[in-house]
Amino acid sequence: MARKPGRMYRKITGRAYTRREYMGGVPGIKIAQFDMGNLSEEFPVSLSLTVKEACQIRHTALESARVASNKYLMKRAGRSNYHLKIRIYPHHVLRENKQATGAGADRVSQGMRKAFGKPVGTAARVKPGQRIITVETKPQFYKFAREALRRAGYKLPSPVQIVIDRGEELVKNL
Repeated sequence: MARKPGRMYRKITGRAYTRREYMGGVPGIKIAQFDMGNLSEEFPVSLSLTVKEACQIRHTALESARVASNKYLMKRAGRSNYHLKIRIYPHHVLRENKQATGAGADRVSQGMRKAFGKPVGTAARVKPGQRIITVETKPQFYKFAREALRRAGYKLPSPVQIVIDRGEELVKNL
């Protein structure tokens, strides 16, 4: 069965469903790394991608945003000139009431009877203004970091905003 569109899971409805010890068969998260680039150096400029609306961000969308921003920064700035960090973790387990399709489905399917659903993925619940991705870099690579966060924002289900956390006076003239 094909994966359902992200718009089905974007809105926050009901309580968080996070207790994995009581569930069987929860798929693992797709996020490969949470910290990339140069992890040992301190950088003077820091930018963050924040969301404007409360929503749920699926683990596949987070991985897609991470890959897009990391690939751009790797090409433009080089691995030793930035530190990219994913700041949220997808704890919330998404469920889906799978329906049988095809010939004879009406005899097999139970419809909405006991429709609790089976785990199909995970998502991170975020609040307005919460930081999703942070990039620390040197002042000369500020524009590349900003563009990388802009590209990552296209992969997320909420309107986003890029905020300068640290080093605003260093990048004023750039």
